[in-house]
Amino acid sequence: MASEYLKWKYRDVKPAEKPAPLTPREKRANWWYYNKWPVVIGLVLVLAAGDILWHALGIGETEPDFQFAYVGEGPLPDDTAAALETALAALGTDANGDGRTLVRLNQYVTGGQANADYGYASSTRLAADIEGSDSYFFLLEDPEGFQRGYQLLRRLDGTLPEETDGDWAGCCLAWADCPVLTGLDLGTYSHIVLGEEVTGQSQELLRGLYIARRGFWTEKVSANAEACDELWNTLTEGATQ
Repeated sequence: MASEYLKWKYRDVKPAEKPAPLTPREKRANWWYYNKWPVVIGLVLVLAAGDILWHALGIGETEPDFQFAYVGEGPLPDDTAAALETALAALGTDANGDGRTLVRLNQYVTGGQANADYGYASSTRLAADIEGSDSYFFLLEDPEGFQRGYQLLRRLDGTLPEETDGDWAGCCLAWADCPVLTGLDLGTYSHIVLGEEVTGQSQELLRGLYIARRGFWTEKVSANAEACDELWNTLTEGATQ
């Protein structure tokens, strides 16, 4: 039983009124106030995962009709690479039937002895290219070393060399000896080397390379292999050996 003192002390205190129910709009605002950051973070994670999956599956990407692998000590300038892809595509056909002809140039830079780690990463990517039968054509700075290391190139007459065959010269043609290649209009390039701008003619930059095509010792071949052979014949037409 409450004392008379407590009754007197709380004589003006009124019982708390039951709060009015929230409207639907107020309920949504209240929910968003307490949950907005988990929602935002979750959405970011979902979008990131979707982007990774999208690129992993190649969704939305246009598949190339032909793939070339450049293997050299230093990378080709962006201007040269882009001009080369465009010029080669003009000589090819829409092999995959998607309404356009696309050439992709994959660059595998060895980095030389001064950058062994860079060369190792590039060789790993090149091995994946070879395993996946991605690149059919090869532009090589050192065809002898490439053939010795990979035993991958087909002879110019279309036959496959034995694994112990060291005849690399019979598997490639010098860029400078191929009239079709030397006749490509590739324009000029400009890129930065050690902080200095370097410019030149793309054709002159490519004259020291060799072109070759890969052989297949198993049933797994590059996509559009027949169209690739046709393009090879076009590129090497009139070449001197």
